[in-house]
Amino acid sequence: MSYFNYQSKKIYYKETGSGKPVVLLHGNTASSRMFEFILPLYEDKFHVILIDFLGHGKSDRLEAFPAELWMEEARQTIALLEHLDLGKVNLVGTSGGAWAAVNAALERPDLVDKVVADSFDGRTLADDFAENLLKERADAKKDEMGTAFYEWCQGEDWERIVDMDTSAMVQCAKEKLPLFTKPLSALNNPLLLMGSKGDDMCRSDFLDEYRAITKETNAEVCIFPEGVHPAILSCAEKAAEVIAGFLEGKET
Repeated sequence: MSYFNYQSKKIYYKETGSGKPVVLLHGNTASSRMFEFILPLYEDKFHVILIDFLGHGKSDRLEAFPAELWMEEARQTIALLEHLDLGKVNLVGTSGGAWAAVNAALERPDLVDKVVADSFDGRTLADDFAENLLKERADAKKDEMGTAFYEWCQGEDWERIVDMDTSAMVQCAKEKLPLFTKPLSALNNPLLLMGSKGDDMCRSDFLDEYRAITKETNAEVCIFPEGVHPAILSCAEKAAEVIAGFLEGKET
């Protein structure tokens, strides 16, 4: 297993496949294991790099998650890119990982080529985000599939990690903290926004958010008529085709 040091902590990462480098960034309460079953769709075309953000998966644990979690995860992503020293790397972030991917590109465009932001809320969190999150997490803890996913990604301490994440996200929403380190208009990297119409975990008006982001960044948009959250998994084969086409310079 491979690790690199970040602020006196060890962060786990994994490399597989060959081709242009692509880093897959997992979402909240997940880990790089969430991508395990879709890796064959990418390994033949790309040098795929996975990371477990601090406090998740095989990386060192934290006492608490910061409320500006996606900015901090962007810093961890940047540290990984500096460690690997591969030149410009493509970033594909899903759910919470989408904010981390965009923030990493905003902070270090010299290290990032193209960015795919999949299945996320956009520029802000909806007014009912905290309320919906608390309900969704409470329901997930009572659901066998939900708890099995958490434990599969995190291990035996999954509940502590989920609770820490919930606390950080509720604070972020209630204090209306900024989600990006800079205005989106400062993003010069090619950006693809991806999602699915059946996603009930994103804000109900996320399509409007995507349109607004497009006006600021000239982003491309791909919305699948089927699928749930996140699109990169629920529409796995089609999403892989779209992502590959975007990263290789083809029309999405």
